Amino acid sequence: MVELINHGVYLLNGTHVVKGDAGMPAPDEAREKTITYQILRAHDVDGGKGKKMRIRFDAMMSHDITYVGIIQTARASGLKKFPIPYAMTNCHNSLCAVGGTINEDDHVFGLSAAKKYGGIYVPANQAVIHQYAREAMVKCGNMILGSDSHTRYGSLGNMGVGEGGGELVKQLLENTWDINAPEVVLVWLEGEPRKGVGPHDVAISMVKAVFDNGFVKNKVLEFAGPGVKYLPIDFRNGIDIMTTETTCLSSIWITDDEVKHHYEIHNRPEDYKELRPGDVAYYDSMITINLSQQESMIALPFHPSNAFTIHELQKNPEEILRRVEEDAKKRFGDKIDVDLVSKIKDGKVMADQGIIAGCSGGTYDNLSAAASILRGQSVGNDYFTISAYPQSVPVYMATTRNKIAEELLEAGVVIKPAFCGPCFGAGDVPSNNGLSIRHTTRNFPNREGSKPGQGQISLVALMDARSIAATAANGGVITAATDIDYNDDHKKYDFDGKIYERRVFNGFNKADDNVALKYGPNIKDWPKMYPMQENMLLELAAVIHDPVTTTDELIPSGETSSYRSNPLKLSEFALSRRVPEYVELSKRIQQQDLERRDGKTPQNVAEALAKVGAKDSDTSFGSCVFANRPGDGSAREQAASCQKVLGGDANICYEYATKRYRSNCINWGIVPFTIAPETPFDYESGDFVFVPGIREAILGGKEEIDAKVITKTGVKDIHLYFQNLTQDERQILADGCLMNYYAAQRK
Repeated sequence: MVELINHGVYLLNGTHVVKGDAGMPAPDEAREKTITYQILRAHDVDGGKGKKMRIRFDAMMSHDITYVGIIQTARASGLKKFPIPYAMTNCHNSLCAVGGTINEDDHVFGLSAAKKYGGIYVPANQAVIHQYAREAMVKCGNMILGSDSHTRYGSLGNMGVGEGGGELVKQLLENTWDINAPEVVLVWLEGEPRKGVGPHDVAISMVKAVFDNGFVKNKVLEFAGPGVKYLPIDFRNGIDIMTTETTCLSSIWITDDEVKHHYEIHNRPEDYKELRPGDVAYYDSMITINLSQQESMIALPFHPSNAFTIHELQKNPEEILRRVEEDAKKRFGDKIDVDLVSKIKDGKVMADQGIIAGCSGGTYDNLSAAASILRGQSVGNDYFTISAYPQSVPVYMATTRNKIAEELLEAGVVIKPAFCGPCFGAGDVPSNNGLSIRHTTRNFPNREGSKPGQGQISLVALMDARSIAATAANGGVITAATDIDYNDDHKKYDFDGKIYERRVFNGFNKADDNVALKYGPNIKDWPKMYPMQENMLLELAAVIHDPVTTTDELIPSGETSSYRSNPLKLSEFALSRRVPEYVELSKRIQQQDLERRDGKTPQNVAEALAKVGAKDSDTSFGSCVFANRPGDGSAREQAASCQKVLGGDANICYEYATKRYRSNCINWGIVPFTIAPETPFDYESGDFVFVPGIREAILGGKEEIDAKVITKTGVKDIHLYFQNLTQDERQILADGCLMNYYAAQRK
């Protein structure tokens, strides 16, 4: 189904792939002919063909987990008005109002900010963030920056990038997103999907092929090939949104009459234009996907890449599910007791719950296919339940008008409003040891909202909506939609935007400085953060040797996000589901630093400094996290800001899983150290790392430094790297965080 070609290829006239270079232009020249580079160069403020790019975006998107912090940071940094269209949706905590911030306080704050600074405000339950972008914000050839990792609109000819809030603040202050000129990967689609195969099947197969090997990490995926024409827009959107799980930088597709039709029915025909590679375009590598060979897929816990065909699972369920149980045991130890094998009944795997939701699942076409499969069927009155969340009110209205909602409801599907909750653990949390099959974007540990620290664990497997519906029709027995016969004869989607005209506040270019921001009692400013000193002393507050550490482990999603607008309270959840002792240890380190700044150097700090002959007066003291490969997953800046709020000064790892998490660390003044792959890291919490001359090294343009690890048994050498930092990023680190950087500029 998926073939990886790990060398450069040329695409001639958008139709013919050439794997040799005889008679071809140089790669650097021909790469400029890709759609990717045509768009990036048009947005690079420096122009030209350099190896560095400084990008300004056309529009931005945020949701209610992130926009309060972004606006608070921008306000503290000198924000006057939004210079580009900035849409704020309220799709992440709409139904979670207990335990922290009252959600409507944040929503009122967001509306007041839209009025004050000239923004676009989408009320709760009107649309999930990425569907609103598809319906109202995208334009062919444009670029959108979002504070959500699944900011992907390439299938509509608009490059989308998901980053942490600091990068959006830079755009609000008319600065740039700075990147190395990326490699481009050609995703060549061939064939036509058979009935029962959906976008999640293709996406899961692609993620399985490229995630572990890093084949597309920080690269741009460019989709083309004869198979594109067989994919409806919702199918393309469903694949495109999942490119985030490959760890790519962004995505873009060729455009055609299907895309043109999207803009026409959304009453924006002028925003369409044809996008094609030039006559000879160069790609650094290639992925070939034969859509005709695609099977129904299932991605088992705890990652979208842990994938099998449903037929493989049906053939060998016990062995495959035992592997997941073993993985859970390694992750959680004796805290929980995972029992997936008990889901096998008479040789068949039974699910407990089905969910079709969010930016990937709740599309019109997915719901239409699911209703067709469930027409005249019943999901039964046993333990299995199923819910569907149309991704916007216009989609919901279309399913109602075209009998889709009626057929789903008659079968026993519960239909709920547009909400991202099931995707991040704030809605439809399964029962203990429950197996939920979901057409959502992620199935990371705890992403569904379970609490292993309290002995409760549930598990999520990703499947396409079609196979979820087939499973529901089969009494909860996991079933491939390709194994059943159905006929989807519903009308094609037709967008009706009346609800947006009536409910969305569009204040772009209408900023009113006289409007006061409306604060609830749990919306707090950021605490004081200190600039970097000449030397750095770090105490290890967490040492994690998992292959990958997700942002959901660094700062859990779900109910913890009810504190999203209160930095101090939110930080109490940092690493709580992975290293429960981290918060208290970090707070102790932070308190000792405050005592040190008050002239009362703690004994353990003084002893550590004495062992390396350093002075307290020119040395900072803060906490540090080591992880093998941190930062896979969400763009939420809280994964880094919570570390900083607790006094974090640096991270050490072998590599960062994503650019967005590394950028978050930099913007919050956390030095993103790495170590060489062959360097052992056999240290533990409580050990110290002393980095002499770090401020001078960072500001002086260096990229590596010798440091010392101070353990109970002695002092050891370690070599640290901090490569690929722009001059602005170096100054941000030296100043202590992005807010300090902008404050220094205003003086």
